[in-house]
Amino acid sequence: QVQLVESGGGLVQNGGSLRLSCAPSGSIWRIDAMGWYRQAPGKQRELVATITDITTSGGSTNYADSVKGRFTISRDNAKNTVYLQMNSLKPEDTAVYYCNADVSPIFGLAYRGYWGQGTQVTVSS
Repeated sequence: QVQLVESGGGLVQNGGSLRLSCAPSGSIWRIDAMGWYRQAPGKQRELVATITDITTSGGSTNYADSVKGRFTISRDNAKNTVYLQMNSLKPEDTAVYYCNADVSPIFGLAYRGYWGQGTQVTVSS
């Protein structure tokens, strides 16, 4: 079973910074795209940032307009870990942040998407 474990959430003041991490556990052969999504109370889950596999796709990144210039997604293929550096945080960034990864657990098996359990980020005004 593949599980994604997030860490790094918490409470921060307006303008502050946080760094989220997400690492999978369990049987993993390859990981393709990885990303971060968030869901605020009463709202739908939305994309924050994604990054492709560094080896096969060059690690291309994509960001939601609302976080461009403030958030940076990166990954360490050796550790199968994805990070989200969040700077200049605003109260509207308050949400539960979820990690997502396309994982093939065993050679020959198709990739499928997995979600982490979520980590709360709260930005006080």
